[in-house]
Amino acid sequence: MRRWLLPEGIEDLLPDEARYVEALRRCLLNEFARHGYQLVVPPLLEYVESLLTGSGRDLDLRTFKLVDQLSGRTMGVRADMTPQVARIDAHLLDRGGVTRLCYCGSVLHTRPAGLVSSREPLQIGAELYGHAASEADSEIVRLLARALELARIATTRIDLGHVGIFRALLTGSGLSGDTEEEIFAVLQAKDVPALNELTAKLTEPVRAGLSALTELYGGAEVLDEAARRLPATPEIASALDTLRCLARDLDDLPIGFDLSDLRGYHYHNGVVFAAYCQGSPGAIALGGRYDGVGEAFGRGRPATGFSIDLRDLARIAPQPEVVGAILAPWPEDAVLHEEIERLRGRGDTVVLALPGHEGHWREAGCDRQLTRRGTEWIIEPLKEE
Repeated sequence: MRRWLLPEGIEDLLPDEARYVEALRRCLLNEFARHGYQLVVPPLLEYVESLLTGSGRDLDLRTFKLVDQLSGRTMGVRADMTPQVARIDAHLLDRGGVTRLCYCGSVLHTRPAGLVSSREPLQIGAELYGHAASEADSEIVRLLARALELARIATTRIDLGHVGIFRALLTGSGLSGDTEEEIFAVLQAKDVPALNELTAKLTEPVRAGLSALTELYGGAEVLDEAARRLPATPEIASALDTLRCLARDLDDLPIGFDLSDLRGYHYHNGVVFAAYCQGSPGAIALGGRYDGVGEAFGRGRPATGFSIDLRDLARIAPQPEVVGAILAPWPEDAVLHEEIERLRGRGDTVVLALPGHEGHWREAGCDRQLTRRGTEWIIEPLKEE
């Protein structure tokens, strides 16, 4: 067995990529902080009862599980940090007003989410607790758009949907949980023949409403079409009103609507959204409303947020020009030390030329060298074969 091989879907970040991922992490967390989002750092492991609260099968199937040798209880390696942040808001902070939190850390998936996805995403996100109306959803979508802008990614569209419409259509249908799952899956794929087969025994207008969802995507006009084609229930009317409000609030962003995009059906209970951009085969960011997830921790607060995989973001974002390091001579004396600290203080990377490694300093990222001529220090191109 080759001991340097990693499991499928697990990979190292090498220096250039790691540097850019870290730069993105700092940039986005700083931006979140400027909007009032406070950083939290949840643990990598928790008891599964806590990790999977309110998430249903969506998260359960993606979570690695193991037995805690101290307590004998089943623990999980987090597959999503949002339930952890909800726990912190509900149980540890216990604030009465609006709480804005952000986070960044590795999560682990039993299977990759897509063909090119890592099983160890580096998840960064922001969550807003305590405000139930659409203003919170609008703020979160804008913050997501700002994050992608800072990563210099041209967002082609941000699709909005509403899980409440799907749930309202199936209320009272008497379908089993497994059948609901199947309908959910074929809706996601917009597989109309499979949907027609699964809903053949449902009554109208439910059957027609579910079929209509596969065609209700596009601009704001989709919402008026949805009002004509879907049952006129209070729940559906309220969901469409929320989406109309967001269409007005976010009219300067590339907003679209897709009423069959229900990813996170068990997890979310209101507005959901997905951001798309060139270079990414699927959504680059996902989010939505998940009111009540914190109820199991003692407080069912309104909540909305989004998350991004920094690995995916770094993979498609334009790479900045890398500034090479300066190679400083060895040995270091007091005068050289002072000059090195001056250069580092202004932002340069300075590497000491430890003896015996001539000819290899470009591998270390050096492209210039520090040379003393008389009483002056000069930076010149690195002379190395």
